[in-house]
Amino acid sequence: MRTLQGIKPQDVLVLLKLCLWDGRAWRHVDLADALGLSQTEVSFALERCRASGFLDQSKKRVLRSALIEFLAHGLKYVYPARPGPLCRGIPTAHSATPLSKRIVSEENDQYVWAHSEGAMRGQAIEPLYESAPEAARKALKLHDLLALLEAVRPRGGGALDAQPLVAAHEQARLVPHEPARQQPRLRQHLEAEPGVLGILT
Repeated sequence: MRTLQGIKPQDVLVLLKLCLWDGRAWRHVDLADALGLSQTEVSFALERCRASGFLDQSKKRVLRSALIEFLAHGLKYVYPARPGPLCRGIPTAHSATPLSKRIVSEENDQYVWAHSEGAMRGQAIEPLYESAPEAARKALKLHDLLALLEAVRPRGGGALDAQPLVAAHEQARLVPHEPARQQPRLRQHLEAEPGVLGILT
């Protein structure tokens, strides 16, 4: 019997999509089509997430508090990224919503996923997983969540220290109607942005 341990980058994609699909009936083929994965990859990802404590035993319900803790504090160490050369691509990190509404950055401080059809020029950030940019192009809410993750992954060259704001946004988007409690000022920012707190409802 094959033992599946740990978590892989594509597993994070699966977990984010399941958070956005909360309450919706889905099949392995639905996740595969939405995320650019094979059904076998989806099956292995679900099992790894269950074994790692991010899914319940049915592999249907995301254990959100565990996921948020990992994304806010562990992701940048497990899957770090370094800004690369300038290229044309899809806005991500602080260059994409929701952070682009809150963080003012210079033109040469933009981050993008390299893509031939991208509309922004910036430093290249290798996506968390190779299919992430295309999956994000098909689903705006997924793009928003992935962009938040990309804001904390860069190390050694990141132009910003946006982690507190990112953590507040992550919690608000992954847990409906439950804004981050630790940062009153950040909570005000979230409440001022229409649709953020109820994005999963």
